[in-house]
Amino acid sequence: MDSSELSKEDLEDKLETHLKGCADKIRNAVDKTDYKDVILPVVFYKAVSDTYKDEIEEVKEEYDDEDVDPTDDYFHKFQIPEEYLFDKALNKDKKVGEFLNEVFNELERSNPEKLEGAFNVDYAGEQGLDDGRLKRLLQHLDKNNLSVERLPPDVLGKAYMDLVRHFAEEEGRDGGEFFTPPNIVELMVKILAPFEKGDSFHDPTAGSGGMLIEAARHFKEEQEGDPAKLTLTGQEVNPDVTAIGKINIYLHDYNGDIRRGDSLSNPKFLESDGTLEKFDYVLANFPFSASWDKEGLQDDPYNRFGLADKLPRKDRGDYAFIQHMTKQLNDEGECAVVIPHGVLFRKHESRYREPMIEQDMIEAVIGLPENLFQNNSIPSAIMLINKDKPEERKNQIQFIHAADNNNGHNFYEELSNQNKLTQHGIQHIVDNFNQWKTEERVSRVVNLEEIRENDYNLNIALYVDTTQPEENIEVSKELEELHNLQEQREEIENQMAEHMEALNYE
Repeated sequence: MDSSELSKEDLEDKLETHLKGCADKIRNAVDKTDYKDVILPVVFYKAVSDTYKDEIEEVKEEYDDEDVDPTDDYFHKFQIPEEYLFDKALNKDKKVGEFLNEVFNELERSNPEKLEGAFNVDYAGEQGLDDGRLKRLLQHLDKNNLSVERLPPDVLGKAYMDLVRHFAEEEGRDGGEFFTPPNIVELMVKILAPFEKGDSFHDPTAGSGGMLIEAARHFKEEQEGDPAKLTLTGQEVNPDVTAIGKINIYLHDYNGDIRRGDSLSNPKFLESDGTLEKFDYVLANFPFSASWDKEGLQDDPYNRFGLADKLPRKDRGDYAFIQHMTKQLNDEGECAVVIPHGVLFRKHESRYREPMIEQDMIEAVIGLPENLFQNNSIPSAIMLINKDKPEERKNQIQFIHAADNNNGHNFYEELSNQNKLTQHGIQHIVDNFNQWKTEERVSRVVNLEEIRENDYNLNIALYVDTTQPEENIEVSKELEELHNLQEQREEIENQMAEHMEALNYE
């Protein structure tokens, strides 16, 4: 793919179309819910193989010295033994699946710190993935060079992210488990921004890594910062999705670390003394009202669940995740987390809301429209937690109602199968938050005393009038309309009487 002949936008479109074409090569061979597991690792394999070969050539050109080994780790982001480069797989006619399994095992072995546990698919074990189909998939990918040395920054990463989104849409409900719609992620990042060099970001339910990538993109493109100066980390319980996140970070050319494991039962990011690592920012979209290991964490070694004497219900782990995230924040840390509305008002969970409110940790609650996510249609909200609120915001919480397009505020647009936040809507929310505004039917800054009087209920409707305003009635105009309707009725009744008389019907 000659990037020099195309604009960045045209190149992105061409690359996106090329990668989506991979699905045609394995269609009907595996269930569409498995497309991402089969295709995304091979796209990564092609990209790192092409990049590795370009890096070899660059070293040879720069160092005309027989003593310099162009395969040395120093010159490469990833190591790939020569016998496992992409063209070796491309030349295989038999046992292609077995060879791909060897490739990914070797990639993990050669790059343990970056790729340990990243690949989980068994190409030889899928009955529908015969040699012919896998060969055609590899041949299709080979039509374009995917080296990050040849493509403009972020182009390959964006195309990969678009492919992830495409597969999530194909999967429907299940796709929402690893992919948060970009417009929601953009809103969360803009609310937390601006960022500073050296800031650390963490997502304990990282999915495909979209929140970490958007934070880095914002710092780079909106603030003209160097994303290499940020720390990006995440944890994901699903092994296949962990691989997607790891690959996503690399193809965007960001420095990041996504590890596999359950954040509640087995947090992977710890300090040398065994305590939880702390971060400047935490962003997350945890699984709503999911079951969690309540019994196993009764005596949590990290002291994460101390907001109340009782732990959250076993079948509703929302406040287990929220407490975990508050413990991951440093003393000035901030968190943006997507929540179901029940978190705001369920009576038995007031035991967790009360200490969070009294400790002045909650900065804002933003109500979102329904049907924004692929895996559920219920309305959700964003809770903003701040361990060090500005002086002028202390003992206050802002409530923003962005769930309706009322009063001419176009917060979202209706698409064929789900809703989507508009750029106008995102900016309206961000402006309200940054200016700490109270706006009729949209937002209100509320003192903690009022929230105490409401028994620590954070239901947005308690604080912002969310009812649709009644239309003003012009009496004279309505009377005129009524008079016209009466005349029309009399005319119709006269016509009916004439017809009935003609039919001799009384």
